[in-house]
Amino acid sequence: MSVIARFPKSDPPLTALVTAEFVPQDKKTGIKFTPKNDKDQEITELAFFPQGDVLRGDHVIARYISRQDPSKGLAGEDAKAQSNVDQWLELALVRLSKKVTDEEAFNAALRLLDAHLTLRTFFVGYGVTLADIGVWGALKLHPLWAKASQTKHANEHLVRWFKYVDSLPQFVAVSTKYAGGTVKTEEAAAAAGAAAGGRKAASKAKYQELEGAEEGKVVTRFPPEPSGYLHMGHVKAALLNYHYAHMYNGKLILRFDDTNPTKESNEFVDSITADLATLGIVPAKITYTSDYFDLIIEKAEYLIKKGLAYIDTTPNEELKTMRKAMIESPFRNQPIEESLRQWQEMKLGSPEGQKCVLRAKIDMQSKVGCMRDPNIFRVVLIPHHRTGSKYKVYPIYDFACPIVDSIEGVTHAGRSNEYHDRDGQYKWFLENLDLAHHPKIKDFSRLNFQYTLLSKRKLQYFVDKGIVEGWNSPAFPTLQGVLRRGLTVEALREFIIAQGSSSRTNLQEMEKLWALNKQIIDPVIPRYTAIETSKKVPFHLTNGPATPYTKSVPRHRKNLELGEKVLTFTNTVYLEQEDAKILKDNEEFTLMNWGNAIVRKITKSDDGVVTAMEGELHLEGDFTTTKWKLTWLPVIDDLIPVDLRKYGYLITKSKLAEDEDFKQWVNPNIISVTSTLGDPNLRLAQKGDRLQLERRGYFIVDQPYLGFDAAQPLVLIQIPDGHKEEIADTSSAAAAAAPAKGKAQQAKNKKAAAQ
Repeated sequence: MSVIARFPKSDPPLTALVTAEFVPQDKKTGIKFTPKNDKDQEITELAFFPQGDVLRGDHVIARYISRQDPSKGLAGEDAKAQSNVDQWLELALVRLSKKVTDEEAFNAALRLLDAHLTLRTFFVGYGVTLADIGVWGALKLHPLWAKASQTKHANEHLVRWFKYVDSLPQFVAVSTKYAGGTVKTEEAAAAAGAAAGGRKAASKAKYQELEGAEEGKVVTRFPPEPSGYLHMGHVKAALLNYHYAHMYNGKLILRFDDTNPTKESNEFVDSITADLATLGIVPAKITYTSDYFDLIIEKAEYLIKKGLAYIDTTPNEELKTMRKAMIESPFRNQPIEESLRQWQEMKLGSPEGQKCVLRAKIDMQSKVGCMRDPNIFRVVLIPHHRTGSKYKVYPIYDFACPIVDSIEGVTHAGRSNEYHDRDGQYKWFLENLDLAHHPKIKDFSRLNFQYTLLSKRKLQYFVDKGIVEGWNSPAFPTLQGVLRRGLTVEALREFIIAQGSSSRTNLQEMEKLWALNKQIIDPVIPRYTAIETSKKVPFHLTNGPATPYTKSVPRHRKNLELGEKVLTFTNTVYLEQEDAKILKDNEEFTLMNWGNAIVRKITKSDDGVVTAMEGELHLEGDFTTTKWKLTWLPVIDDLIPVDLRKYGYLITKSKLAEDEDFKQWVNPNIISVTSTLGDPNLRLAQKGDRLQLERRGYFIVDQPYLGFDAAQPLVLIQIPDGHKEEIADTSSAAAAAAPAKGKAQQAKNKKAAAQ
């Protein structure tokens, strides 16, 4: 059977063409795209020979191609996603058609697309789908798009999305040949290809070229251990390896390095997979090191038989001391037969085997510690989360990794430079195991942040001691933690990718990441008001409305598309204590979203706390002349309880020395909670919504308001805005007092987590 797609030269089926780039066609049996003169071909058709069946229309053909490989997820992962894809394809077909020449109608459709992409990278889910391809194809061909995309302050999110997908290799390949909606001559296509190559080179400016990389043949991998949650260091490794794969139109393998049954579980497999989807990382395939256990065991036996590995029964601590002192083990040169016998005992998990480790015989006099006969296998009797009790011996990561990299065809093993000293070991295994394929190592810098920790062991301490409520704590540098704290995926990806692939190590400031996040969220989140419950001050307006009334105002004065909120105006309002203290008798100030007012009387307690105020509205006053613009809330029963949670750093020292005890610098005030009364409009806030409390900062909803009582408040987590806070280093003396504070902190955290 042969399949031919015929289309008019002036109207190439961009959606189908790009889809075919994502689902490569077999040269013999795949679709052959053939342009025809317009007079001979009025519509795109897909003809099947010799059957004679015909499919008509760009989107119909694109759907057919996507169904050839459902694993790509182009049509949507489930029924809901597929319906969403269909919805956007329908919009592209009807409202973005070149037949739509009315500029206002076209711009209305663009505004709808822009609003949907406000906090999204793709139209549906976390990767490219037919929705993205279809909308891109319609805009690419539409004569009104060029003008609309260059209009200042219009459709910013849509333009951002368009530029991103337009730079992806599959889209570039089609643009190169069919740019402007007309099939090019070979000469024009070649020239455009050179220009596209220039753009691509520019996009690689901060990325060192991969040695020996070939377009379409690069294979990278991300090999997390399923023993915990992804933290920021993992995120960098995942994004950079994925970026390189895309840069060369290659693929990324997600491989779970499940070689340690004592720590691993399917829970972490699911968590990591979900986290990568959140980042928009779609691996070409998912594998497990345990898929290759039999092969890895064979390779270990191969080394023993070659005299390049031996069994050692030296006690663990003594073995470490000997390696450090470059002292050879007395078992290093024992007969191969004895090592093979002991190896069998290891595989059985016998009492004798449990005392053994298998070591590679490399170089005990090497200046690089990891080359001094490293352990490569040990006995573990705990059942494995995938293989159960089938195996009693498990490989060390450093031994398994080069084997599986080679077998899976990894061309470039990108990893942080903390592994640099192990490069020689990696290459030694490749060479001495007679593995045909040798991946190239690509080092990049490890991601480190001030005032935080990335070690799983150290982070576990905070969880075990109850200092934080779990691995998704907003104080944690885990992906789930920072997203729960309000970081956008867009900001995180921009931050990581902008650093490039340099191997130069530096200590990053989290403030830079949060500042970038602020730039993204500030224009697109609504504004509300909250006042601290224990410090509210009633301000009675003698000429205020006798009967409360309501009025709708924009949720964001500079972004009317966010809709409106309802304000209630009463003759008594609440002000913040700090605001009340700065006002003086007969001073005029502005009540935000209302107008000016004049203070006539201030009542204070003996200790200077303002307990009440009285004054009058002066709505004809000029707000530009007042010194203070203050937030307020009406005194009504509809105000809701709102807990504001602010998270600090894990430790109070910006950088710890390698051998320094982090426990001496644990921040005793990681979380603080402020109880406030909130704007009634906050009743509608849903989990994950980001918003701004005016004059307080940015927040994300952690727990919606359930409407029962004050014991079930709306819980908001403060989103850092990039401003650096003063951090008091805890001295050793202060650290000595930390346990007592820690107990109070623990109680506070448990109470907060229980709410």
